[in-house]
Amino acid sequence: MPNNQNSLIKSIFNKKSTEELISASKHSELKKTLNVFDLIVLGIGAVVGTGIFTIVGIAAQGGDGGIAAGPSLVISMVIAAVACVFSALCYSEFASMIPVAGSAYTYTYATMGEFMAWMVGWILMLEYAIGNITVASAWTGYFMQFLKGFEHVLPAWAVNPPIWLINDYRSALAICDKEGLNPHDVIPYFCGVIPISINVPAIFIVLLLTLLLIKGVKESTKVATFMVCLNLFIIISFILVGAFYIKPENWVPFAPNGVEGILSGAFIIFFAYIGFDAISTAAEETKNPQRDLPIGILGTLLLCTVLYVFAALVLTGMVNFTAIDVQAPIASAMRFVGQNKLAGLISVGALAGLTSVLLVYQLGTTRILYAICRDRFLPKGLRRIHRKNRTPYVLTWISALVVILGSVVMDLKISAELCNFGTFLSFIIVCAAIIILRKTEPDKPRTFKVPFVPLFPILGIVMSGGLMVYSLKSLKTSSTWFVMWLIVGFLIYALYGYKQKRLEERRKAFYSKESK
Repeated sequence: MPNNQNSLIKSIFNKKSTEELISASKHSELKKTLNVFDLIVLGIGAVVGTGIFTIVGIAAQGGDGGIAAGPSLVISMVIAAVACVFSALCYSEFASMIPVAGSAYTYTYATMGEFMAWMVGWILMLEYAIGNITVASAWTGYFMQFLKGFEHVLPAWAVNPPIWLINDYRSALAICDKEGLNPHDVIPYFCGVIPISINVPAIFIVLLLTLLLIKGVKESTKVATFMVCLNLFIIISFILVGAFYIKPENWVPFAPNGVEGILSGAFIIFFAYIGFDAISTAAEETKNPQRDLPIGILGTLLLCTVLYVFAALVLTGMVNFTAIDVQAPIASAMRFVGQNKLAGLISVGALAGLTSVLLVYQLGTTRILYAICRDRFLPKGLRRIHRKNRTPYVLTWISALVVILGSVVMDLKISAELCNFGTFLSFIIVCAAIIILRKTEPDKPRTFKVPFVPLFPILGIVMSGGLMVYSLKSLKTSSTWFVMWLIVGFLIYALYGYKQKRLEERRKAFYSKESK
């Protein structure tokens, strides 16, 4: 029994050396096509979307009983950015050392062993696959706003479709409750019992982007580049035009709820920064990953922070924070000052931004799953590569189906909160992993190094950990779902992944004997 216990402990802490990881990536079937510009485009595409078009309004105004940050939202943004910077530095060092698909999953495998690596990979699915459910539903909202601008051209059924065709069931019920409607009058029920409510636009855009990702990562990046350029043009236009409508009195009081409002705003706005780490998932498709990945990660964070701060200053200067629209804050601010045409363009920019977020999140999901399947934690056959396009098409379809099914059955608020939990924990683990790697491989060549180790990684752990503890206390339902997600991940490893890894070890030992 003691020998079995020792074997079990040794197995679950079994690590992959950086040499092993890099050697596996050199035999990768993925096509190297990305440069540093492509990486920054992917990073901005992942970050500048839901945050700047929706989350800024909720953080500034409070929304649904929350604590308003008001004009001090700019401080909240800087706090959230600083919390991300420490983690971004750690991601950059890892990316320069281990330019392998899988992001935090791969980095954990090199420092903490196979069990923790699997659990981190499982947690990353919360950040990307589950987070994408929220983004897909937000895309539908802006798409319907966009169509309403053509109500004199398009048929009525296109501009005002039935609520059961553009919402998940829970959202449709919330609309019925708000408008005093009987659900059985506006939502069809199969056999009078099973409700039928499907977010058709969300499903459509996910399927469209899935086909694009299967076509190739370079083609996907070209589309992302167009979306990001359109998005940036509209955001910069908002900042430049809106600056002429700023009333300094709207910035008073600057912090209406003091430190509590600023910290609450930092927690909410943190969701707006999620996605910069998605750059590291494309390591095996980058031409010069050791140099370009750190530049892409840190460059994305810097550019997005500057955009967010200026947009928040203009927004809170144009409109008193109590009157900010939480659903479409930037577009409604332009309508408030009479700039209706620019308000319409902002809806187009929001669609472009959300589309790029969907694209990059789905790319990140498939590349992490690709690395997990290569390590046999999931069936190896799932990582089949398209013969012509050299993309993992089976995993791309699987990630699409997860988002589509989730958009039908999941509560959107909970999916967004789960995304935050996954991100907090992955950031904490990556920061801890850098401290471990500096001890275990201090002389390993690094093209980028985190300064002031262990201080900076510890600060990253404290800031992300503090925000996570704050959210676990206040978000009871989603924190329960988070714990259940971890339990399911543990069971998959115990019942499948662990056995497959031991079988793989025995096969390698057998072939090694035969070769001798």
